[in-house]
Amino acid sequence: MPFTLTMPKLSPTMETGTIAKWRVKEGALVKAGDVLFEVATDKATVEHNALDEGYLRKILIPNGGEAVVNQAVAIFTETKDESIEGYKPEGVQKQEKKVETTTEAKKEEVAKSAAAAGGLAMPAFVPAPPLEDYAFKKAGVKVQGRILASPLARKLAEEKGIDISTVKGSGPHGRIMSRDIDLGQPDATVTFGRDEEPEYLPGAYEEEPLSPMRKMIGQRLQESKTFIPHFYVTQEINAEPMISLREQLKTGGIKISFNDLIVRGAALALREHPEVNSGFNTVNNTIIRFKTIDISIAVSIEAGLITPIVRYADFKNLGEISTEVRELADKARKSKLAKEEYTGGSFTISNLGMYGITEFVAVINPPQAAILAVGGIEDRPIVKNNTVVPGKTLCLTLSADHRVIDGSHAAQFLKSLQKYLENPSLLLL
Repeated sequence: MPFTLTMPKLSPTMETGTIAKWRVKEGALVKAGDVLFEVATDKATVEHNALDEGYLRKILIPNGGEAVVNQAVAIFTETKDESIEGYKPEGVQKQEKKVETTTEAKKEEVAKSAAAAGGLAMPAFVPAPPLEDYAFKKAGVKVQGRILASPLARKLAEEKGIDISTVKGSGPHGRIMSRDIDLGQPDATVTFGRDEEPEYLPGAYEEEPLSPMRKMIGQRLQESKTFIPHFYVTQEINAEPMISLREQLKTGGIKISFNDLIVRGAALALREHPEVNSGFNTVNNTIIRFKTIDISIAVSIEAGLITPIVRYADFKNLGEISTEVRELADKARKSKLAKEEYTGGSFTISNLGMYGITEFVAVINPPQAAILAVGGIEDRPIVKNNTVVPGKTLCLTLSADHRVIDGSHAAQFLKSLQKYLENPSLLLL
């Protein structure tokens, strides 16, 4: 008899999934354990294996198609030639979005949602339509193709250096004629050749759909920034000791990154200041005190951002942390992270130093209560023995949830982290 395959729930936050690739074709026999398809979720691209044996008779969601959790994606039969005519797939139905005819209708709907939610729903932000009737001379660009004029009038305007957009036409429907050219103003705009005229109207744009991961990033960070009372504490540290230690280890054939040192330092500082190794449960309205130090490392991938986790970070030495971070980052970029490798975490580190960024503030990754933003190492004048000398500095900024962490706790944590990073031999113990 026919039976339905539905979209599985492959991560705790997954609501929809996109079929990245079917690995079997219609009509093929599938055995339990065979890989059926790859699903792009809000976290990673995951292979889904068949639970039962059967023949794949009809694919309902093709490659690139999206389905909600428990929506039918395919029909199977127990035998090869069994009829599926009249069979209605089981599973939830995807709710079709109502198509609004105007932007104003969309704005009105969003405004009503905001009012119902106490004014905290997302306001309507939509792009303005491209400008059809625009005085192009204001932008310093002359686009002659948008002006109604005779060929002779255009030629005369070009020869006499007249800005044709300043000419009032006396012909049918306001068409500019040759007799009108002498009434125009001198051309003071930037003139483009025939092949250099702008291709699009001012304000032209195109839209692309959000990937499942980008949808989740947008949702979670919007909620975080809207509902979590962030505050920020910044500390500049002397990075020369870290540079020296790294070079010494490199000489001995041991390669570690500055980020590895920061992960190790943060883990030891969190052990000293457990208040920062905390979170907030919005359902129970309670503070979460994590019993283990599991540091999430923000990794940028093509689809967005994901945070693989170094578990028991305070129990691992620099070599172990370095190896694990590299392996996790590689798996993240290949969308091969297992669920337990990115779910959870008690504290997050986001490092943009490799991009030459001096400093930045990061958005908290809920339910965690803090995230550390790491800038790049820069050449700066510093004071040594009451003398200004060349030095190298690193800027660290802690974003903290004020419901959980007080300013004094954040400050003490950063000072402890500074102690470890400016005396990095302590990280080797």
